[in-house]
Amino acid sequence: MGSVINASVRLREGLHFTAVADSGRPIELDSPHEGKSDLAGPSPMETVLMALSGCTAMDVISILRKKRQPVTGLEVRAQGTRGDEYPKPYTEIELVYRCSGNVEPAALERAIELSRERYCPVWRMLGATVTIRYRYEIVPSLDEAN
Repeated sequence: MGSVINASVRLREGLHFTAVADSGRPIELDSPHEGKSDLAGPSPMETVLMALSGCTAMDVISILRKKRQPVTGLEVRAQGTRGDEYPKPYTEIELVYRCSGNVEPAALERAIELSRERYCPVWRMLGATVTIRYRYEIVPSLDEAN
């Protein structure tokens, strides 16, 4: 049997919840409602994109470091397109990897492929029902390339 992870959410007010998992680190979840625009945190669907971005970013940076690539920064941006009908799941997600340093393109490409194929459980789960595309760019500095 695999490992078990526990998570829970607790209502604060409106649609604002505090979420906590086994790590003990809480995050605030919220969603616009009744004209509310001052949100306490991301929506659950936003956290799905953040989880995918974070999961694959951790894989890619670890792989690049193991390959001794001179990576100085990594940013992964995710853009999700949701369906028109409820429950409006993501139908497509595009990931953009922005890597800085004198990194070999083939090494970055392979690191992303390993994340997709072998290491990132979030990608594996989402990829079963969502089309996930990616592209990458290698930039001198993440600050200069924004």
